Amino acid sequence: LHPSANTSTMQANISKKRKFVADGVFYAELNELLTRELAEEGYAGVEVRVTPMRTEIIIRATRTQNVLGEKGRRIRELTSVVQKRFAFTDGAVELYAERVANKGLCAQAQAESLKYKLIGGLAVRRACYGILRFIMESGAKGAEVIVSGKLRGQRAKAMKIQGGYMIK
Repeated sequence: LHPSANTSTMQANISKKRKFVADGVFYAELNELLTRELAEEGYAGVEVRVTPMRTEIIIRATRTQNVLGEKGRRIRELTSVVQKRFAFTDGAVELYAERVANKGLCAQAQAESLKYKLIGGLAVRRACYGILRFIMESGAKGAEVIVSGKLRGQRAKAMKIQGGYMIK
């Protein structure tokens, strides 16, 4: 997965355990980078596919047009950032943007939505119930929204809001 482990000679030297660890670290760092870069675009995860020719990175987001940018400029910028950060050779990495099939059933997209509602100054309960209603209208059997931290005063609290059926 990682460019250093991509060549056949390196794969013979690297142990299975180290390869899995290297792949996990690569995925975690890539996910962190894209989460920071694409928070406003409704970033909902990444999928990495390794082929012998190139590494394909599929970015799942709710607003794919914003991920692509005008005339594909943003995705090219992201490709070059990933290429430089993870030491890929030119043309060895390819980024694609994929729309989330059902935004209401994607936990990461809903968490981002809740984050922006709270930053916008909406009351915590109102924001949580709005998210929960949207999730349930999207066809979920049940959902739970947990918000914790300093909700109003100095003292930190946790708020759990549930709807529908939940398996505990």
